[in-house]
Amino acid sequence: MRIIKRLDLFLLKTFLPLFLMTFGICLFIFLMQFLWKYVDEMIGKGIEIHILAELFFYAALTFVPQALPLAVLFASLMTFGNLGEQLELLAMKASGISLMRIIRPLTVFLVFVAISIFFFQNNVIPVSQVKMYTLLYSVRQKSPELEIPESVFNTSIDGFNIYVKKKDKKNNLLKDVMIYNHTAGFNDIHIIIADSGRLKTSADKKFLIMTLYNGESFQNNLRDSKKPRNARDAVPYRRETFDTMEILIDFDGNFNMRGETLFQGRYVGKNMESLRQSIDSMTVRIDSIKEVESKVLYEQSYRKTLARVRPQAKTDREIEVKNDSLPAKRSVINFDSLYRAQEPVVKASLLSYSKRGIDNLLMNYGMKSESLRLEEKEIRWHHTEMHRKFTLSFACLVFFFIGAPLGAIIRKGGLGAPAVISVLLFVVYYIIDNIGYKMARDGVWIPWQGMWLSSAVLLPLGIFLTYKAVNDSVLLNAETYIDAIKRFIGKREFRKIEKKEIIMERPDYAALTVRLQQLQDSCKEYLAHHKRWLHYLKFWKQGGADSEAEGIAYGIESVVQVLENSDQNLVLNKTMDFPIIKSFHLTNFTITPKAGMALAIFFPVGGIVYLIAVYRRKLLRQDIKTTIRVCDEIIEIISDENKK
Repeated sequence: MRIIKRLDLFLLKTFLPLFLMTFGICLFIFLMQFLWKYVDEMIGKGIEIHILAELFFYAALTFVPQALPLAVLFASLMTFGNLGEQLELLAMKASGISLMRIIRPLTVFLVFVAISIFFFQNNVIPVSQVKMYTLLYSVRQKSPELEIPESVFNTSIDGFNIYVKKKDKKNNLLKDVMIYNHTAGFNDIHIIIADSGRLKTSADKKFLIMTLYNGESFQNNLRDSKKPRNARDAVPYRRETFDTMEILIDFDGNFNMRGETLFQGRYVGKNMESLRQSIDSMTVRIDSIKEVESKVLYEQSYRKTLARVRPQAKTDREIEVKNDSLPAKRSVINFDSLYRAQEPVVKASLLSYSKRGIDNLLMNYGMKSESLRLEEKEIRWHHTEMHRKFTLSFACLVFFFIGAPLGAIIRKGGLGAPAVISVLLFVVYYIIDNIGYKMARDGVWIPWQGMWLSSAVLLPLGIFLTYKAVNDSVLLNAETYIDAIKRFIGKREFRKIEKKEIIMERPDYAALTVRLQQLQDSCKEYLAHHKRWLHYLKFWKQGGADSEAEGIAYGIESVVQVLENSDQNLVLNKTMDFPIIKSFHLTNFTITPKAGMALAIFFPVGGIVYLIAVYRRKLLRQDIKTTIRVCDEIIEIISDENKK
């Protein structure tokens, strides 16, 4: 029992530092993404450091639930990847400890983390989101610091266009100033031109004071003119010159903190209880609106109109009178004939009256439907926010059961492979989660379906990986796939031969020379009759088999077995240059003639296999050329030794 407790403590000590490190990295990444998203609205406004620090603090609290799943995935991959790479995981399994028992302490810890993050989202996140969005809205509303560039019209002040040709920063002087004041409208625009001027803010930072020197001003006075005028009348104006003029411009440069009530009533500022209450109250309100509007709709419909013009008889006397007064045959009113019988003026009046009535009804129905649409949209947003408090907590557990078995399978630690795999998996999760959220938000799907979509997609992957890791399956072992690819494309292997200390039977070099020459002749004949490109239909009819290449491969191996008994180092070294030919069967699997012709007809698959076979034929021809060269070199070495 003591060993098991030490094992749990060891795993927690291994996991926790990595978890805290990756959580810090992920939170920093989310903060950088937040900064780059809103950086254009923050810079150039003279916002104090403590306001920005407060904004980033609340933003960091808001992004904690989003950073946790990625941190869990990253840390679990690194932890079990390191344990597998250092053979510690193998030692635990060799001691009889199963993988499920190994991950149990971390599972308990992460269940505690998931529960904690739910309460964090329910109690802390609503407050932090309200404060963050309030600060962000206040920052957006703050006026930017005034920086007037040279030789460019500045339009950052509402109602003013200011042009400065040159700035004398040493004397704090603006030269060749031109101001267009259109606060009174473009018809009464006020134009001021000055040789120079100075710009400063008032003590309370609510106004800009511009002092201008040696200039003139021009302004139309259409607003003061009380007589109606036509296009030919002269435009009254006022023109004056000045030595010094001061202009007071309304420009609030202070940071004004907005109230939090703007966001407290929204879904981002509510916990589970408030969300449920808001959903219930909005649902009741929508139901009552629909009930009232359905009655109004019936009152305005043609059925109600027809019911008013056809009163029901209530007594027997009324029924008798009604029956007596009815004609023998009921006449049918033809509205088309009545309409055609009217005067054109009456027709136009009837059409205009009908059109106005229809337009009013359409406008009324449109406004009511838009009101209901906004209410239903707000309900959907409340539902999505309520489900998000559960989905992010559940995602932590899902990512752990993906990362832990995957790390045990790939057995790669550090920041390399785990970082790549974590980012790829999280990108997939983020895309699926974003799609589901938008579908739920826009009413395409039911809110719970859209919000739980990402978990429903990734949970089977976690179960599958955990099952494979527990059973030590090689299905997800990278080396298995690498070896399969090498076999499929005919990857070459290198021959290794060591000199034998005791040789039972030395090779007969004279007979060996004859065999090498025969092998050479077979190789040359093969190259002469087998080109690089294959006949497509003939290739599939033969099923990729190549009996001549198979005979050459067996001939090489038989020669190598004889040469391995040589005591000459040069011969042994050259023998290692003989290629190992395993790609004499160009498809690497058996194909019957009928199946081959079927694949030949099904070109998309057959064409790919054919191109791979052409590539393997190219490698085979290179190996045969190498065999011819090695045979020549060994024959030359043997002849040189015989001369000695």
